Amino acid sequence: MKLLVKNIFLVTIVFILSISCSSLESDVKFTTGTVKYISLEGGFYGITTDDNKNLDPLNLSKEFQVDGKRIYFKYVEKKEMASFHMWGVIIEILEIRELK
Repeated sequence: MKLLVKNIFLVTIVFILSISCSSLESDVKFTTGTVKYISLEGGFYGITTDDNKNLDPLNLSKEFQVDGKRIYFKYVEKKEMASFHMWGVIIEILEIRELK
């Protein structure tokens, strides 16, 4: 009986992990945009996408903190987070490169 309960528990854990991993993959987005210096709240760098969405990145590296820099990037939205910037959707950048 204990073995059956243990197996059911393990199958349940594997199932939950597979669902959470697949939902994370589906939340990954990619687009192009322009880095902008926003002079609100002491100043910060945001991204305006080519379809005019404002994104507030948590982890934009110094290399890309250049006003007007064109970029291609993959990201996930951090819907559970809030920011005092109050400018755009908070995101975590997964991959980024400069567009020439």
